[in-house]
Amino acid sequence: MNIKICRTAVALNLLWLATMGCQVEDQADGAAGSDAARTTAVLAAGPNAALSQFALPDIEIRSDLELGTLPEGWRTGGPDCTDMPRWQVHAYNPDFYILRQSGCIHYEKPFLYLIFGEERALLEDTGAGDADTAALVLPLVEQWSERNGKDSPIPLTVVHSHSHGDHVAGDRGFDNLPGVAVVAAAVGDIQVAFGIENWPSDTGQIDLGDRVLDVIPIPGHDGASIALYDRATGVLLTGDSLYPGRLYVGYNNFRAFVESNQRLVDFTRDRPVAHILGTHIEQTRTPFVDYPRGTRYQPDEHTLEMSRGLLLELNGALIDLNGTPEEVALRDLTLFPIR
Repeated sequence: MNIKICRTAVALNLLWLATMGCQVEDQADGAAGSDAARTTAVLAAGPNAALSQFALPDIEIRSDLELGTLPEGWRTGGPDCTDMPRWQVHAYNPDFYILRQSGCIHYEKPFLYLIFGEERALLEDTGAGDADTAALVLPLVEQWSERNGKDSPIPLTVVHSHSHGDHVAGDRGFDNLPGVAVVAAAVGDIQVAFGIENWPSDTGQIDLGDRVLDVIPIPGHDGASIALYDRATGVLLTGDSLYPGRLYVGYNNFRAFVESNQRLVDFTRDRPVAHILGTHIEQTRTPFVDYPRGTRYQPDEHTLEMSRGLLLELNGALIDLNGTPEEVALRDLTLFPIR
């Protein structure tokens, strides 16, 4: 039988290669040896194993998803802060914005997300430190509303991926503003706002007007952590619970974190996932290497976007730990339990 030799593929192409009967060949022009070994092992087990390990490119399955673009890289915090803008604004598509706070303002450099429906806009998180978030976001809402023929700016709902200070610091700028509702990063407030009767087992929703987002409780990193799934784009927002970097979880919250990760796996099993987007980047483009805590300038940082394959890889690592909190280094992130 002839064996097809294929170059090492990214995770999104693995199932296709497996169904074609390809054997992976480790190439010297960029494929990491660890990736090649893992890919070879998955393909050797057959197409079903490949499907269980990695997500298909859902845009090929669901042509009705609203697609978008992501930049090749993001501004971080330098090397020269004198002319560095406080924010980077990227339109993933005309109705989905990604905002990044400069590392020159705060080393956490968090990502925020602004999503528009026909009747309402939603902002996830408000930034870190000296965050002038309202001064940035409100004009964006006004511009979008005018561009889309609205008589006045559409209302804005502000939510949070979780309650930590580097995600809520800009809340004060939205206090008592007309047309703005701020949902506190507290379990009770989240339940009321999104119709979640049983926390954390139930899923809530918010309808922005012909655009529904699912609100998935994922306590662990923080007691009030949530994920947001945008049905229009297939984008899953995971906050600090999944991103390219160090996933901090307290020993006492480890079981909740494991259960929440499984909840995301179950939720996405029959839904298209175009990208998973977190709220930080701490990983470099070099596998298994991250930037030290407090780094402002990250010229070689990992991409923001992740595939469902990384969610499954993390889930497998958590299952293998069998309830024991331990540090685990994966190619694109590190599980980092803290006492």
